[in-house]
Amino acid sequence: MKFIAILTAVLTLDPGAFQSTTSIQALVFTSGLTLPVAFVADPGDPAVFYAVEQGGRIRVVRNRAIAEDFLDLSGAISSGGERGLLGLALAPDFAASGRLFVNFTNPNGDTVIARFRRSPGAPVNPASRFDLKWDNQATAAISQPFPNHNGGNLVFGPDGYLYIGMGDGGSGDDPLRQAQNPASLLGKMLRLDVSVADSHPRGYVIPPDNPFAGGTSIGARPEIWAFGLRNPWRYSFDPVSLGGTGALVIGDVGQGTREEVDYEPRNRGGRNYGWPRREGAQDHLLDQPVAYQPLTDPVFDYGRSQGQSITGGFVYRGQSLGAAYRGRYFFADFAAGRVWSIGLTAGANGEATAAGLIEHTADLGGTAALGNVSSFAVDPSGELYVISYSRGVVLRLFTPPPVPTGLRIIK
Repeated sequence: MKFIAILTAVLTLDPGAFQSTTSIQALVFTSGLTLPVAFVADPGDPAVFYAVEQGGRIRVVRNRAIAEDFLDLSGAISSGGERGLLGLALAPDFAASGRLFVNFTNPNGDTVIARFRRSPGAPVNPASRFDLKWDNQATAAISQPFPNHNGGNLVFGPDGYLYIGMGDGGSGDDPLRQAQNPASLLGKMLRLDVSVADSHPRGYVIPPDNPFAGGTSIGARPEIWAFGLRNPWRYSFDPVSLGGTGALVIGDVGQGTREEVDYEPRNRGGRNYGWPRREGAQDHLLDQPVAYQPLTDPVFDYGRSQGQSITGGFVYRGQSLGAAYRGRYFFADFAAGRVWSIGLTAGANGEATAAGLIEHTADLGGTAALGNVSSFAVDPSGELYVISYSRGVVLRLFTPPPVPTGLRIIK
């Protein structure tokens, strides 16, 4: 910086002349991806992310640039429409164990949850693949009767267990009544303990505190954590390590009227979110029986004037957006290309209320810049990223620093 010696007065910033801005902006973090559906941070290396492409490749993104393949499953999946490679979760002990889990549809269109292992600094070894076994080890896939509503997300919770969001099997109005069927894994949130030896025949055991473990009067599968979901397209936990509550927040795609955000306080399994009896907070197919009562309404829902396909996001716990945004839940609509945040306030009983909806679409460059938002991501510091499926880019959200609005001349 150069100083001009001929000035006889000193220009200083007036401390009261700063304009505080709450608008959020976005910068392109990386580009050149093909139909990305997830973006997962490496917990041990802040310079590395793993970009999941629907066509079957997981790409290493290092220092914002696309590098080598982490894993290529393009020859082992079916892809297109709502099928493909749909989810990735790194084990909580990933740095030591090298274990990771992926969710994809196989050539028959059925859901596979596969475990892989990689050595430090190396790509994933395809030969390490092990498909989790279902139905008393009889099958290595969850049958999908229709090509849509496959869910696809995988997330490890603060309890160390793997949560698997399963759609209702597809078509419209859940024609096979899977979401309320206690014997079906479809239309459910599953919860598994996958911290078993490589030699374990199923690849998981049932957590003892699963709500249907040990048998119940309705005969529900013990893997089930919650009932009544239509197509949970992205869910996350409010990160305890960054001061969050540990609540599970789900974006569940609606049928033709409502899109919904479901909120579940930490360790409150066994909820029934109501599909297809309920769509969002409204009645839907009232003639359909439910597995059990009561039904849990969403903490927030919206109608077709705002969007048509919710993409669930994250409760923000980072720093760069400022204190005003901490504790707000960010989500998007895939079809509309819009992004919002809403405040979530948990009461003494752990249940949350939602208020103060803010749309960020225009500040982020509009729908042309956002494209179809397929997912969100956070880094280990809790900073937020938006994944544009149609544009093949990842955007990092930030709030620019305050700017001075006035100068004061001191003689």
